[in-house]
Amino acid sequence: MTLNDIPALNAGLNALATALMTAGFIFIKSGNKIAHRACMLSAGVVSAVFLVGYLTHKALKGAAAGAGEAIHTQFGGEGGIRVVYYAMLLTHVILAISIAYLVPRTFHLALTGQFERHKKWARIVFPIWYYVSVTGVLVYFFLYQWWPSAK
Repeated sequence: MTLNDIPALNAGLNALATALMTAGFIFIKSGNKIAHRACMLSAGVVSAVFLVGYLTHKALKGAAAGAGEAIHTQFGGEGGIRVVYYAMLLTHVILAISIAYLVPRTFHLALTGQFERHKKWARIVFPIWYYVSVTGVLVYFFLYQWWPSAK
Protein backbone atom coordinates (compact mmCIF):
# COMPACT_ATOMS: atom_id res chain seq x y z
CA MET A 1 0.00 0.00 0.00
CA THR A 2 1.23 3.46 -0.89
CA LEU A 3 0.24 6.97 0.07
CA ASN A 4 -1.76 7.20 -3.16
CA ASP A 5 -3.90 4.18 -2.15
CA ILE A 6 -5.26 5.77 1.03
CA PRO A 7 -7.95 7.97 -0.62
CA ALA A 8 -9.54 4.94 -2.35
CA LEU A 9 -9.45 3.00 0.93
CA ASN A 10 -11.06 5.93 2.71
CA ALA A 11 -13.79 6.16 0.06
CA GLY A 12 -14.45 2.45 0.56
CA LEU A 13 -14.75 2.99 4.31
CA ASN A 14 -17.22 5.83 3.73
CA ALA A 15 -19.24 3.62 1.38
CA LEU A 16 -19.26 0.82 3.95
CA ALA A 17 -20.38 3.24 6.68
CA THR A 18 -23.19 4.40 4.39
CA ALA A 19 -24.31 0.81 3.79
CA LEU A 20 -24.23 0.06 7.53
CA MET A 21 -26.21 3.23 8.32
CA THR A 22 -28.76 2.31 5.66
CA ALA A 23 -29.16 -1.17 7.12
CA GLY A 24 -29.37 0.27 10.65
CA PHE A 25 -32.11 2.67 9.55
CA ILE A 26 -34.08 -0.15 7.92
CA PHE A 27 -33.67 -2.33 11.01
CA ILE A 28 -34.94 0.32 13.43
CA LYS A 29 -37.90 1.09 11.18
CA SER A 30 -38.80 -2.60 11.22
CA GLY A 31 -38.40 -2.79 15.01
CA ASN A 32 -35.20 -4.85 15.10
CA LYS A 33 -33.32 -2.90 17.79
CA ILE A 34 -30.51 -5.45 18.18
CA ALA A 35 -29.60 -5.41 14.48
CA HIS A 36 -29.99 -1.61 14.42
CA ARG A 37 -27.56 -1.25 17.30
CA ALA A 38 -25.02 -3.58 15.69
CA CYS A 39 -25.17 -1.76 12.36
CA MET A 40 -24.96 1.72 13.83
CA LEU A 41 -22.09 0.86 16.18
CA SER A 42 -20.29 -0.78 13.26
CA ALA A 43 -20.88 2.34 11.15
CA GLY A 44 -19.40 4.39 13.99
CA VAL A 45 -16.29 2.21 14.13
CA VAL A 46 -15.90 2.30 10.35
CA SER A 47 -16.26 6.09 10.39
CA ALA A 48 -13.64 6.34 13.13
CA VAL A 49 -11.25 4.16 11.11
CA PHE A 50 -11.94 6.44 8.13
CA LEU A 51 -11.03 9.49 10.23
CA VAL A 52 -7.74 7.90 11.27
CA GLY A 53 -7.00 7.06 7.62
CA TYR A 54 -7.90 10.57 6.48
CA LEU A 55 -5.71 12.25 9.09
CA THR A 56 -2.88 9.80 8.40
CA HIS A 57 -3.06 10.56 4.67
CA LYS A 58 -2.96 14.32 5.31
CA ALA A 59 -0.02 13.97 7.72
CA LEU A 60 1.96 11.71 5.40
CA LYS A 61 1.21 13.86 2.37
CA GLY A 62 2.34 16.94 4.30
CA ALA A 63 5.54 15.19 5.36
CA ALA A 64 6.23 14.13 1.76
CA ALA A 65 5.52 17.58 0.28
CA GLY A 66 8.44 19.78 -0.57
CA ALA A 67 8.71 23.44 0.34
CA GLY A 68 5.95 25.43 -1.32
CA GLU A 69 3.98 22.36 -2.43
CA ALA A 70 0.26 22.10 -1.67
CA ILE A 71 -0.72 19.19 0.54
CA HIS A 72 -4.31 19.13 -0.69
CA THR A 73 -5.40 17.50 -3.94
CA GLN A 74 -6.32 19.93 -6.70
CA PHE A 75 -9.74 19.60 -8.36
CA GLY A 76 -9.42 19.36 -12.14
CA GLY A 77 -12.98 20.24 -13.15
CA GLU A 78 -13.85 23.55 -14.79
CA GLY A 79 -16.99 25.60 -15.26
CA GLY A 80 -20.24 24.71 -13.53
CA ILE A 81 -18.98 21.42 -12.11
CA ARG A 82 -16.36 23.38 -10.18
CA VAL A 83 -19.12 25.33 -8.41
CA VAL A 84 -20.98 22.08 -7.66
CA TYR A 85 -17.82 20.44 -6.30
CA TYR A 86 -16.82 23.32 -4.04
CA ALA A 87 -20.38 23.78 -2.72
CA MET A 88 -20.49 20.06 -1.91
CA LEU A 89 -17.01 20.16 -0.38
CA LEU A 90 -17.80 23.18 1.80
CA THR A 91 -20.98 21.62 3.21
CA HIS A 92 -19.23 18.27 3.59
CA VAL A 93 -16.37 19.77 5.63
CA ILE A 94 -18.58 21.90 7.87
CA LEU A 95 -20.95 19.02 8.60
CA ALA A 96 -18.09 16.52 9.02
CA ILE A 97 -16.68 18.71 11.79
CA SER A 98 -20.08 18.72 13.50
CA ILE A 99 -20.54 14.95 13.42
CA ALA A 100 -17.32 14.47 15.37
CA TYR A 101 -19.42 15.60 18.36
CA LEU A 102 -22.96 14.72 17.26
CA VAL A 103 -22.47 11.02 16.49
CA PRO A 104 -20.69 10.10 19.75
CA ARG A 105 -23.30 12.13 21.69
CA THR A 106 -26.13 10.27 19.96
CA PHE A 107 -24.43 6.94 20.70
CA HIS A 108 -23.98 7.96 24.34
CA LEU A 109 -27.69 8.63 24.71
CA ALA A 110 -28.57 5.20 23.33
CA LEU A 111 -25.89 3.33 25.27
CA THR A 112 -27.00 4.92 28.55
CA GLY A 113 -30.63 3.99 27.94
CA GLN A 114 -31.86 7.52 27.21
CA PHE A 115 -33.87 6.25 24.24
CA GLU A 116 -36.34 9.13 23.89
CA ARG A 117 -33.51 11.68 23.83
CA HIS A 118 -31.54 9.39 21.53
CA LYS A 119 -34.45 9.29 19.07
CA LYS A 120 -34.74 13.08 19.07
CA TRP A 121 -31.02 13.50 18.45
CA ALA A 122 -30.91 10.72 15.85
CA ARG A 123 -33.64 12.37 13.77
CA ILE A 124 -31.29 15.33 13.34
CA VAL A 125 -27.89 13.60 13.42
CA PHE A 126 -28.63 10.66 11.10
CA PRO A 127 -29.25 12.73 7.95
CA ILE A 128 -26.18 14.87 8.66
CA TRP A 129 -23.97 11.81 9.18
CA TYR A 130 -25.47 10.14 6.11
CA TYR A 131 -24.83 13.24 3.98
CA VAL A 132 -21.22 13.45 5.16
CA SER A 133 -20.67 9.77 4.42
CA VAL A 134 -22.19 9.90 0.92
CA THR A 135 -20.47 13.16 -0.02
CA GLY A 136 -17.20 11.72 1.25
CA VAL A 137 -17.44 9.06 -1.45
CA LEU A 138 -18.45 11.68 -4.02
CA VAL A 139 -15.49 13.92 -3.11
CA TYR A 140 -13.19 10.97 -3.81
CA PHE A 141 -14.77 10.35 -7.23
CA PHE A 142 -14.74 14.06 -8.12
CA LEU A 143 -11.06 14.42 -7.18
CA TYR A 144 -9.52 11.13 -8.23
CA GLN A 145 -11.76 9.52 -10.84
CA TRP A 146 -13.99 11.96 -12.71
CA TRP A 147 -12.02 15.27 -12.70
CA PRO A 148 -8.45 14.61 -11.53
CA SER A 149 -6.05 17.50 -11.73
CA ALA A 150 -3.41 17.45 -14.46
CA LYS A 151 -0.84 18.49 -11.83
